[in-house]
Amino acid sequence: MGKPLMIQEDDNRRIEELKKRLSARSKVDVLRAGLTLLEREAERQARVERWRRAARLARPSSRAVNAEFRHHSRLKKV
Repeated sequence: MGKPLMIQEDDNRRIEELKKRLSARSKVDVLRAGLTLLEREAERQARVERWRRAARLARPSSRAVNAEFRHHSRLKKV
């Protein structure tokens, strides 16, 4: 059984406009498309945060490795 939703008049107008622009069959299709986009964005934000955390954890060892390579740089010898 469906769950009743109370949609504001402005939101209903926006849904109807999107329904036409997306050639969606129903308002529910528009809402599902919106939920899909929100889920993707939430997953992207979580992925970016994992990358930031990994970069922060790797920073000390990356600095050490870069410093080691700088001592043997061929650019200094030119």
